[in-house]
Amino acid sequence: MKKLVTRNSAEHIQPLYEVLRNAGVPVSVTEEQGRFHLWLIQPAFEAHAKALLAAYEENPQAFAAVQPQSQAVWAPLWRSLAKQAGIFTFLVTLAVLATALWQLLDPQHALSAMIIAHPSMPSLNAAEPWRLVSPAFLHFSATHLIFNLFWWWYLAGRVELFLGRGVLIALFLFTAIASNLAQYLVSGPLFGGLSGVVYGLFGFAMIMSAKRGGPLYLPPALLVFMIGWLVLGYTEVLWVDMANEAHFVGLLSGIVAGAFVRFGLRK
Repeated sequence: MKKLVTRNSAEHIQPLYEVLRNAGVPVSVTEEQGRFHLWLIQPAFEAHAKALLAAYEENPQAFAAVQPQSQAVWAPLWRSLAKQAGIFTFLVTLAVLATALWQLLDPQHALSAMIIAHPSMPSLNAAEPWRLVSPAFLHFSATHLIFNLFWWWYLAGRVELFLGRGVLIALFLFTAIASNLAQYLVSGPLFGGLSGVVYGLFGFAMIMSAKRGGPLYLPPALLVFMIGWLVLGYTEVLWVDMANEAHFVGLLSGIVAGAFVRFGLRK
């Protein structure tokens, strides 16, 4: 997070917070020794946030008309989320949630339709090419689902907004196919999850981050967490089965894609 402003009272920090929240900028407020700090949650919004704050300081009355808004919980949340992602990020999220509902209502048919190889066939079927991607939509617990969707939204949204839908679609297909094939070759067809793609996006953003504060910049704490989680998957410390090969190959495929886009497609 990045500190934007500090004020001596809640009354002075509150209108600044509301201006940014109403514009869909993700911010939070903390209090320390009687001083209130306004924090920007995602660095990608820094330029927009500073422009809004400068405009407010210059003419607070211009924002007075937009302050009295509905206090409904979901409307501000939806506006905030909508500004952090594009249409393909939305569609994949909806597809994952729809698949989760299908798994809940009819788990046997959902699993047989979505895993990489049909249970009745010992190998991949060239007549069903979608199975190379479809395991990414499967999840086997609420924790698994929420964890992957959070990181998908955080990373995919940035890629789509700043590099375009085409780049994200290509990256999704490339990392999903690479990670699913790797996991299948090692453990067979019974696996699923978006985490191979998430690690692909992570590797891609890691290469594409040209400088601190850029739109795809990843904080050092996030780098440590993601790499640490990958390494822990290969140990016996964790009590859950993890698709380690999908994570590792997803990361490598994202790094390759990032290097290709950044250095091979300079234009």
